[in-house]
Amino acid sequence: MSDLTAALRPGTSTGGDALPPTAGSTGAPSGGDGAAPSPRRRRRSFSDLAFKYGMVWLLVLLVGWAEWTYPGFTSWGNMQNVLAQNATIGIVAVGMTFVMISGGFDLSVGAIYAGCSVFFAQLALSLPMELAFVLAVAIGATAGLVNGLLVTVLKVNPFVATLGTASVFGGAAFLYSDSSPILNNEPGFEWLGMGKVAGVPVAILVLALVFLVGGFVLSRTVYGRSLYAVGGNAEAARLAGLPVGLLKTSAYVLVGACAGVAGCVIASRLQVGQADIGSTIALDAIAAVVIGGTSLFGGEGAVWRTAVGLLIIAIIRNVSQSRGFDINVESVITGFIIVGAVALDAYARNRRR
Repeated sequence: MSDLTAALRPGTSTGGDALPPTAGSTGAPSGGDGAAPSPRRRRRSFSDLAFKYGMVWLLVLLVGWAEWTYPGFTSWGNMQNVLAQNATIGIVAVGMTFVMISGGFDLSVGAIYAGCSVFFAQLALSLPMELAFVLAVAIGATAGLVNGLLVTVLKVNPFVATLGTASVFGGAAFLYSDSSPILNNEPGFEWLGMGKVAGVPVAILVLALVFLVGGFVLSRTVYGRSLYAVGGNAEAARLAGLPVGLLKTSAYVLVGACAGVAGCVIASRLQVGQADIGSTIALDAIAAVVIGGTSLFGGEGAVWRTAVGLLIIAIIRNVSQSRGFDINVESVITGFIIVGAVALDAYARNRRR
């Protein structure tokens, strides 16, 4: 337990993947006798490295394949299109990373995303855009708070709780909009989704900001390290004095807020709020997190890994669409990568036992 407490002290960075191994674990030093590592240990270290950064290598191979298949893929213009088209998925995926590292799961982000697009489009018709944005994000965070309380206070399974609230939030969005798209052609409304700053789309800047802030919080703060501890072993974290329920709830609030931001971005981009958008964004965000290497079982992962997973999905889609591949081919490739990532995670966990 003292190891856990010490690991939460500021300045003891883990590199953002997980808490450091405790003494006696498989990752602990062998005793510091200065002896050269055995060939078996060297092979083990190399294979561990391969498992840890396997998806990064896959990303490099995909970029090479994409440039060979589609000359001009790595041009700045195409990169802007790739990132802007997948900005909303990436924003939601950052929040999902927090939830999954804490040991949770959220299937309601699609409904929150769609609902916030409706609220933002409607509120911006009568309020300043900045205030409408804040209110829409607050609505998303409140929806996340409901999920968090269901999971931590009422002890409802995260899968069941968020599946149920997805129906509630989605239905509320349809009722609020009377099942009709809410158009917003007010001057300036399109800035968040279509505007540019110094030639860079605002949606990409928002995406980058969310990734940078999320990565810093998760890897460089006591709060982030506490989430790893809770996801790795909730009972040990509780015995160490961590407020497990509060930490888990905060992760759901964060993913709700991220879904709210993404909903505002897509409403601005399309200049319309719709209650029926976002039917696949929850699965897309989860796929990005899982493909990057964040564990489904909690306690392991990092925001930079989510960025890798997002880029892998974005590259497959971009090349598929540019080459006119059947959308089912794209689904099959993405599905194989997701299954492979999950299998890799399970295999790596078994090796460490």
